[in-house]
Amino acid sequence: MSNHTLKCITCKKEFDPKPGLYYCEDCGQIMGTLEVIYDYESIKEKSFVKERNFDKKASMYQFSFLLPTESKSMFDEYVGGTPLYKFDLLGIKNVLVKYDGSNPSSSYKDRASSIAINRALDEGNDTVFCASTGNAASSLAMLNAHTKMKTYIFVPATIPDGKRAQLEISGAEVMAVEGTYDEVYDLSLELGLKKGWYCRSAAINPYLLEGKKTGAFEIIIQNDFNIPDYVLIGVGDGTVISSLYKGFWEFKEIGLTDKIPRIIGVQAEGIPAIKEVFDKGKPYTPITIKGKTIADSISVGKPRDVIKACTYIEACNGYFITLTDEEILEAIVELGKETGLFAEPAGVVPYGGLKKLIYEEKITESDTVCLVITGNGLKDVSAVEGLINTESLSF
Repeated sequence: MSNHTLKCITCKKEFDPKPGLYYCEDCGQIMGTLEVIYDYESIKEKSFVKERNFDKKASMYQFSFLLPTESKSMFDEYVGGTPLYKFDLLGIKNVLVKYDGSNPSSSYKDRASSIAINRALDEGNDTVFCASTGNAASSLAMLNAHTKMKTYIFVPATIPDGKRAQLEISGAEVMAVEGTYDEVYDLSLELGLKKGWYCRSAAINPYLLEGKKTGAFEIIIQNDFNIPDYVLIGVGDGTVISSLYKGFWEFKEIGLTDKIPRIIGVQAEGIPAIKEVFDKGKPYTPITIKGKTIADSISVGKPRDVIKACTYIEACNGYFITLTDEEILEAIVELGKETGLFAEPAGVVPYGGLKKLIYEEKITESDTVCLVITGNGLKDVSAVEGLINTESLSF
């Protein structure tokens, strides 16, 4: 665990950490999301940092010097350390593919859930809750099942069966609500915070981004400290894309690298809330839109980490693009045929985004690219049912 302070993304006011502090009350839940700040000058002087003494296959807790937890739980050594594949794709040699479908619950969200569980233990909580489109919920339920803490999950009633099964099997108390993810999120906060439960909802809890940023650390280490020109990632609430920027920025800040890649966020065309905010420019103003997409994990009309996402992506000269549902389904099939990797709809959008940017000549064969695939396709098999040949042969 590393000592840290908290800083409001908008007014820059700093806070000492304390239980129940999730956001700057002066700026509010969305404008006042908090950054976790460490003593980077001190960390820079540590011998293992100077010597780059890291393991390409170790869990994310090898980065404890840049993590805000003290407690440990059984799954810690199995979260992170996911593979970084290299493929020749779409005319580009050695496209990096960071595949987090091999985490314990088959999702990138395990990085955040692990931090949430350990922070909850640090603070002496007996109950953890979250609102989710499915992946964060199943991640928390599975990773928390072995502890003595209770798990309460709030999800839209429409979540895929595979994700619902993970929740039920893990013994979580599931509140399936008729409504959108945004409505479910608001309901969960109202009830969970009132009861004093620990909140695992990533956008409001600043510590969860800290777990997610370790994906960037691993990309750097597994690629021998060579930073790609571009990193593509699917975007819903805005936390994962923000975490990748922070991870690349922190390794640069402590002297391990000298570059931050351009990060490109890929949203569903049917519900591109963060792209709309970003494209309107400063001052970034949160919006709420309605829409839908087959990619349930990025189907967010009221993104809670929109300010961090827009601020960080501007800082690295990145931007946002969109894909139609048809393009997303095509990407699932193409990625599978070209690499053998099966990604859920929200996880595959970086591949579809790369295909679009190559067609538009915004990325060329001379560029180095990393695609971050956040979820295993088995999480949402229903999305590709229409693409599966179910005919049988008779002999």
